[in-house]
Parts: sequence; C-alpha cells; structure tokens
Amino acid sequence: MLDRLDEVEALGFRQYYFQFTLNDYVSEGLEPNVPSAVERVDTFRRLADRIGKERVIWRFDPLILTEKISIEVLLERISNIGQQLKGYTEKLEFSFIDIAAYRKVQKNLMGIGVREFSPDDQVKFARGLAELNRAFGFELATCGELIDLSAYGIRHNKCVDDELMMRLFHDDVELMDFIGAEYDMFNGWQIRKSKKDKGQRKACGCIVSKDIGAYNTCPHLCKYCYANFSDEFVMRNWRRRQTEQNEYLV
Repeated sequence: MLDRLDEVEALGFRQYYFQFTLNDYVSEGLEPNVPSAVERVDTFRRLADRIGKERVIWRFDPLILTEKISIEVLLERISNIGQQLKGYTEKLEFSFIDIAAYRKVQKNLMGIGVREFSPDDQVKFARGLAELNRAFGFELATCGELIDLSAYGIRHNKCVDDELMMRLFHDDVELMDFIGAEYDMFNGWQIRKSKKDKGQRKACGCIVSKDIGAYNTCPHLCKYCYANFSDEFVMRNWRRRQTEQNEYLV
C-alpha cells in the first residue's frame, strides 16, 4: 500500500486509517509467509511517517498461549516491538485467541499445543501490559472481548471507529453526517448516537460498515486465521489473481 497511497489519494480517497497487525510468532512459525519482523517494523514506521502516527493502529492480535509462549514471553515480545514503535503510533489493540469458536482454527492449530486464556490469565496479562505501557503511553484496547479490563486502563475497542473518524476527518461533511457527528460550540465535536454494527459479535464496538474483503485470499497462511479454509485453495486463488493483475497491466 505504501507504493499506492499517492494513487489512492489522487482518486479522492483521503479519509482512511490502518489497522496494522504486527505480532512476533517467528520462532513458532505461526505466520509462515509474513515478512521478517525487522521489515514489518520498518514498514510500520514508514507508513506512520507518511500519514501520521494517529492513523496507524498497532494490533498484536491474537495473543496466543502455548507450552513455550507464556504470558511473560508475550509481554517481553510486545515490549520489544513497542520500544521500536514508540512515537509511531498512539494505540495498541489486542485480543485473546478464540479457538473454540472457529473449527478451521482448531484444525490449523492441532499439535501446536495452543490453549485458551482463562479469566485469570487475561487479568494477569492486562496487569503486566499496563505496567510495561508506562514506558510507551499507548492507548490500550481489546478487540471483541467481553471481559472488563478498565481497571488496568484498557478499554473496549471499535476497529471501525466513529470517534476516531470524527477526530481525524471532521472536515468531511458527508462522513460526519453518516456517523452522526455534529459540532457543539461548547463541547466541540460529539457523536449523537453510535451506529453499532448489529451483525458483529456482542463485544464488538464497530459501527456499521461494508466489508469488501474475501475469504481464502491471503497467502500469509497464518495458523490462527479463521478466514482461510484451505491452504491449497488460498494459493490457487492467489495465483489466479496474480495472473489477472499481470494481464491487466499488460
């Protein structure tokens, strides 16, 4: 996307922000086809330099526990990345892996020894994250989690976020009208009533939106992904798409 942002903006699309997933499961091979951690951090920082740190949101998602990945290991890895992203983002989102809800995820993770977070695990992680975040000052938020971690300064998140849109893009009259934002001379910009997307999970705070993604199209083949049902099918789709793009460019 870095190479195409000028083209996107020339078409008139300037009201955008990025959710940037940046995990560290390199040694476990859970994200086999993503670039190296060094390259991903570099891309993140260049993107933030290009569009502003407030428009690039860091996701460490999902959080995974195994026999070798403890809460302490997760916090150490988050701290390592956080040190490199300080000054390049304002927010860190995370979620705890949800294995039981996705049959494909269960299949992909067989033999790896991944387990769910217990409520005590979630609180322990939140306490540790809040402690290390004193050095970073990120806004902390969970994605789609029912547990209340507000005691640790962690809020429930909206990935499709009307409040963020209002803060960043309030000069877009049409967008402000759609999300129900209006300006009050005493209180500034306010959301009249958030348009929660009723098609999402109960704990999801996203406002109503149109998803233009497609299943079985990402060649990263991350083991925890619920959007890919067959690695073979994914790669067949990806190769077909590459052929179509090349033909179009010619």
